[in-house]
Order: sequence, then structure tokens, then C-alpha cells
Amino acid sequence: MPVAIVMPRQGNSVESCLITAWKKQPGDTVRKGDVLAQVETDKAVIEVESPQDGVLLARYFEAGADVPVLTTIAVVGAAGEDPASLTPAAPAAPPPVASPVSAVSTDYAKDAAPVAAPPPANGAKIAISPRARTLAQENGVYPAALQGSGPEGRIIERDIRAALAQQPALTRQAKALAAAGTPLPESAGGRGPGGRITAAEIVAAAAAPPASIPDAPAPAARPPAPDDDITIIPLRGVRKITAGRMLKSLQTTAQLTLNAAADARALQAYRARLKDSPEAHGLRGITINDLILFAVSRLLPQFPAVNALLHDDSITQYQTAHLGFAVDTPRGLLVPVIRGASRLSLKQLAAETRRLAEAAAAGKLTPDEMDGGTFTVSNLGSLGIEHFTPVLNPPQVGILGVGTVHLKPVEKDGQVVFWPHLMFSLTIDHQALDGAPAARFLQALTQGIAAFDLLMAW
Repeated sequence: MPVAIVMPRQGNSVESCLITAWKKQPGDTVRKGDVLAQVETDKAVIEVESPQDGVLLARYFEAGADVPVLTTIAVVGAAGEDPASLTPAAPAAPPPVASPVSAVSTDYAKDAAPVAAPPPANGAKIAISPRARTLAQENGVYPAALQGSGPEGRIIERDIRAALAQQPALTRQAKALAAAGTPLPESAGGRGPGGRITAAEIVAAAAAPPASIPDAPAPAARPPAPDDDITIIPLRGVRKITAGRMLKSLQTTAQLTLNAAADARALQAYRARLKDSPEAHGLRGITINDLILFAVSRLLPQFPAVNALLHDDSITQYQTAHLGFAVDTPRGLLVPVIRGASRLSLKQLAAETRRLAEAAAAGKLTPDEMDGGTFTVSNLGSLGIEHFTPVLNPPQVGILGVGTVHLKPVEKDGQVVFWPHLMFSLTIDHQALDGAPAARFLQALTQGIAAFDLLMAW
């Protein structure tokens, strides 16, 4: 009996996967466990295996296709069997956009038809009932763009329902972007399952340049000359996910960056001692980045306001640091998480960091190894960057950027001397964290780095 091979789901946040390569051709004999295809998510490269012996009867997508999860991509069965019954259906046509009059009764439409209104000024509070707010958040409606029909213009439940009658179907991630105010594409349908608009389509539409006004048409794009050396890279996979998350981060958070420098002499001296330690101790491979991650993990529990997540109407503070760290991989930026980093010894933390970094580079991170972070560190010091502005990874309220070690003039006994300093840039979400407590954390970190041997005794 033919068996459908479906695009695997890797975590609740994954809407689709990219087929990067087929390992078998239609008509090929396969064994149970043979790799049929290689697919890529925003987190890992996955091998899709045959669940039984047989023949690859059909293949419904080519390499390079971005396919919704749980969609049939191939069929395996006995030679001569007909796979037609397992052919994936074409995406359903999206329902027509209903007008307020057709979606509700005449009286309702007259009283509650939503009218586009400019968003409130900075700091202004939207007048909206609790039921309407909940309904808007669950369904991706941006209430600030509606004119309320309740007392004194208050937005009530029927205003949200009338807006929903005009809104196309959205995926879960797309709803979150829409509820945050990101404009929807003009198209009534999308490329997601069932014709739903995906988060990626919303991000792409928001990033598109605005249409030119009629009396000032934009100049036509110049086509590349025959001798132009160009490369066109499709926005997909990890790059596509990163683009969406970074745009959402800047649109939905109030980001503020603080900069400070730490005396790096003690850190460098400790690293030198590790390199000269007996090989049997297994400490020679510990890096400067490992030492920084260790220092951050030890300090975060003392500053729970920094080690926190911001949700719609609450802030969750953590006493344990689950530390994310940015890794540059051939597939793009990935952020694995060191679970319980504040409870690990330096040697344990360094080993876990190395394991996760190698898994990220090989495309073998699991969804669990990418989730649950409470704070993130991004280190560009090895590339010679002195300081930079790291972008938050919501719902986290803090991310630390680490720059290179460089000489900085310091006054010592009336003389100017040059000491190596390490540059830190702390970006916070000012919605959840004020500048002073963030500055105290950064101050404690620079002091801990300057006296790293004492920090090790905590």
C-alpha cells in the first residue's frame, strides 16, 4: 500500500521547510531508513527517510521548493502501485473578502463598520474594552487603526469582529505581526496552507518600497548589462527567518543601547594560565568568549530584571540564566541556548558551548536547543569590531554585544598608560527595563571582568 512522505514538522513555530536536495529519483528502489530528501528549516538541516521498503513512486516538489509542513512531498510503495490518491491538493482559494454590509446585519454594519484611523500619538492609550483587546490579539487585528463605535469612540468587540470580516486568513506568526501593527499585503490570499498569508509575506510587503505618487513615477530599474557580475540569492531558509525576526524586533520593542569598557588584563592573564595548564585538566581549549559567557551567566541571577522575558502584559524574571549565544554558520545566524548556564562550571559551560556551536555549524541543532533563552550574547570581537548595536531577540529584554580587546589610555599615578580593554554594548527593551538597572548590570559585568580571578570564587 502506498505511503505518503510528508514534510516533517520541527517545532510549533515552523510553517514551512525548504527542500535542499533529493537523494532518490522516482522509480528508484528504497529500503526502510534510506534518505529520500534533505530539507532545511530555520533551525536545522533534516534528512527525510523512507518508512518502508519499496519504490519511490512519485515526487511532488523539486529541490528549492518551500513546502508547508505536513504536506505530502513524495510517495513510497510497491512497484506498479498508483500514488494518485496521495497527491497533495492545491492550496484552497482564499474566501472572498467580505464587506461589512455582507458580513453582518444592516444595522450592525451601520453602527460598527471599521473605519481606518491614524494610530494614536506616541504614548497615547488606545480606548478598547478587555474583550475586544483579547479578540484582537488572538486574531491579528491592529486596534489602533480602527475607529471605535462604543461610548466616546471606545473600541468594542463588534468593531474587532467587523474588522475580522475584512481581514484575509493568516498563519499564527502572521497574526502576531498584524496585531503589532505591521501592514498586511494587498493580496487577499497567501502562499501558506489553505491560502493563508504567512509572516514572511507580511515582512516582505512591509519591507517593499512605497508606491510612487502618480505625478512622480519612480524610474524604471536598470536591467543588468550583459557583462555585469551579479548574484541573485533567494530570501529563504535561515536568512528569511532572520529577516522577519529582526524587522519584528525593531518594530515591536523600544531599544536602547548602553556602552562600556572593561579592563581586560585579568581576563587575558587567566586565559594565559588556562593555556599553560596541564593537558590532563582539559582546560587549554577554553576561550576568551567562554570566559565572557561564564561571567555573564554568574551575574544575570543577581539582576533578574535583565534576565527576563516581556510578554503582552507581563514581565517574567528568571533566577537561572539560560544563555543564548550568536553563532555564524554557513546557513546564517543561529542562536543556540546553554540551558542552566548559571549552574555550570567554567569547564562544563565551555564544553556545552563548543558542542552547540559545532551542532549549529553542521545544521544539527534541535528545536529545543534553540528555544528557552532568557538573555543573549553576540561576540564580534574576533572580527575586529570594537563596539556595535546588537538587536534584541524578543521576548528577551536584553542582549550583550562583545567587541574586540584594544588598548585604551588610562591615568595611573599621574601618568597616561595604555591598558587592554574589552568593549561591551548592552541593548535593552525600554518597555520592560529602565536605563539605571541596565547600567548597574553592565557596571557589575565590567567590574567582574576587571577582577576575573575574584569572580571565579563566587
